[in-house]
Amino acid sequence: MSSVNKGGKRAEKARQTRLRMLQAAGELFVERGYGATPLQDIADRACVAVQTIYFTFRNKRNLLKEVVDTAIAGDDEPVATMDRPWFREALGAETAEAQLRAHVAGTRLIMERVAAITEVLRIAAATEPEVTELWPQGPDPRYTVQAAAAAALVTKPGARADVSAEQAADVLFGLLSPELYLLVVRDRGWKPEQWEQWVFELLRAQLAVRR
Repeated sequence: MSSVNKGGKRAEKARQTRLRMLQAAGELFVERGYGATPLQDIADRACVAVQTIYFTFRNKRNLLKEVVDTAIAGDDEPVATMDRPWFREALGAETAEAQLRAHVAGTRLIMERVAAITEVLRIAAATEPEVTELWPQGPDPRYTVQAAAAAALVTKPGARADVSAEQAADVLFGLLSPELYLLVVRDRGWKPEQWEQWVFELLRAQLAVRR
């Protein structure tokens, strides 16, 4: 067996171990909360030594950041949301309504992965301010994504002429928030599919021409 093949297998094994630790951490953070989850418990669930977590992530805060970033992306590839195929396809939709439908569908998949861990992050940041320092300070990345979607949306056939790109971005930012998703899906027991259809209809009423 060549050294290249050996190296490739070792790298893939390390990647799978890393993903297993991220999955275990995400599950336990949501189940128990960030502060109440020792790294040893994460190591036990991931079937690794706790030293492996320290070696890979250095500390608990970095592990939380990686959990959040991976949940948003859906994988461990270094591809930004706005460069993801689903987002590019939504931007390429021919009409405002078609873009909204595709955008909401893609957002729903993200919310299913990230909404609960976002709540964990909010609570962790309130008790451990250093957590927020792990992300670059500046405009909210989620707003940046919605602003890009809004800028494309207002140029499409079927978009309301009386709604600016800035207004559309604010509406998208508010209605596609993890807080609202958690309110209706987690707290009120809606199915994600119900949330998707409801939010789409709200956005269509706000941002597209009434038919």
